[in-house]
Amino acid sequence: MSSYIFKFLAPYYDAHPILLPTVLLLSLPLAYLLYNEYVRYRARLPSFPGPPSWPLVGHIPHIRSNAAETYRQWSRRYGAVYQIQLGNVPVLVVNSAAAARTIFGGQSAALASRPVFYTFHKVLSNTAGTTIGTSPYSESLKRRRKGAASALNKPSVGTYVRHLDVETRAFVEEALEYGRGGVEPVDPMPMIQRLSLSLALTLNWGTRMGSRDDEMFREITHVEEEISKFRSTTGNLQDYIPLLRWNPFNVGSMKAREMRDRRDVYLKKLNRDLDDRMEKGEHEPCIQANVILDKEANLNKEELTSISLTMLSGGLDTITTLVAWSVGRLAERPDVQEKALRAIREFYGPDEPLCDAEDDQKCAYIVALVKECLRYYCVLRLALPRATIKDITYEGKLIPAGTTIFLNAWACNMDPEVWSDPEVFNPERWLETPDAPLFTYGLGYRMCAGSLLANRELYLVFLRMLSSFELVKSDNVDTRPVEGSADPTSLVTMPKRYNVIFKPRDEKKLIFALNGK
Repeated sequence: MSSYIFKFLAPYYDAHPILLPTVLLLSLPLAYLLYNEYVRYRARLPSFPGPPSWPLVGHIPHIRSNAAETYRQWSRRYGAVYQIQLGNVPVLVVNSAAAARTIFGGQSAALASRPVFYTFHKVLSNTAGTTIGTSPYSESLKRRRKGAASALNKPSVGTYVRHLDVETRAFVEEALEYGRGGVEPVDPMPMIQRLSLSLALTLNWGTRMGSRDDEMFREITHVEEEISKFRSTTGNLQDYIPLLRWNPFNVGSMKAREMRDRRDVYLKKLNRDLDDRMEKGEHEPCIQANVILDKEANLNKEELTSISLTMLSGGLDTITTLVAWSVGRLAERPDVQEKALRAIREFYGPDEPLCDAEDDQKCAYIVALVKECLRYYCVLRLALPRATIKDITYEGKLIPAGTTIFLNAWACNMDPEVWSDPEVFNPERWLETPDAPLFTYGLGYRMCAGSLLANRELYLVFLRMLSSFELVKSDNVDTRPVEGSADPTSLVTMPKRYNVIFKPRDEKKLIFALNGK
């Protein structure tokens, strides 16, 4: 056959010697495209509908910006559970509270793993490893989850209260200082980042970040922000298009390696400093030390580092994101501030602006406010993806083992079947239905292990901030959760930077409270 083709083409080649190489050169990309489309077609899940997609890249061009909101809009046409393709990878997207409870809650064990992404897992994480939340299912994961759970249960969280006391007190003090007693508007983001980072460091390693001018503060916040981008489910094309990994000038891979190396430096320093303090018997109670001393956990160095990374990234993501959005929203809502203040004053008089750090969420309105901020400003709008470890079914449709599934936590939190007015910011809804579902921390076996700690942290931040200050709007910042995003391509969606006035409710009493204890 080949000899026949050669004889057929020989006269054309003799007359036009560059014709054959040109034809071959042009036909190879076409052949690759056709083969790749065949592979993509075979990979699709036949029982699930989905929107039309582009060749080669699938739906990536549609969801590079505000992916969770795009998925929510598509669900109105294709149903609560539908299929997309990211490059060659078929993905099921779950967009309603009922479907989430059925799939992630009812079949939790089958969704115990995470898919492996080239950029994050094989480039960025090949030295220090992955967080608990991003790790595929394994025996090591089970040990790490058990170790973290023992350090994050309710009794353990209670032992960290004095750390929360120090850091939230410092946050109030900074707001008073940098705002010159309510005279000048301030950008709250550096204060919020210092609060978040210092809490993460104190709780995990027993060492605090006393100043936002500290060189390590700038390094960790920058590196962790960059690393968060590599966890994006849509921002790294090479995760879904293998051909791109062969590019020797791949900027994404080079940057991932740089951030990996820089992160390794401060992780080693933090771990080494804690080891030294433990050896001398001078360490503060902290999560890392608790896990090290828990002999039943039987964790190696890599597994301990994984827990450290989990606490660091989780703390920075949750506290920073929630407080940054919430301060801006509250400055626009003096009515919500007034209701919060009245509720706080039922337990604490005006002479106690800092309230009690031991208060375990007894003020129902502040609890409701925290929940509404978590719902409305969902931290991970697309929860970290799951991978099925065995076949399951949904409404009689097969979901085979190895399928990637996205929980659209944003869409579930905005589900009109749960709330009649989901797009309205209304803390009172949680007073009326305190047991309503909240999807911000995920659902099922792989939901956030630190939710109890995060809720306690946020409660004390809101309690002390609103008891001490009236938040006064200074900039016309857009606090709508979709339109106001600073980077709509990011996994963790932050607001645009803004200024706000922290006006002391009673400056003299606040100064006395800060200095008198």
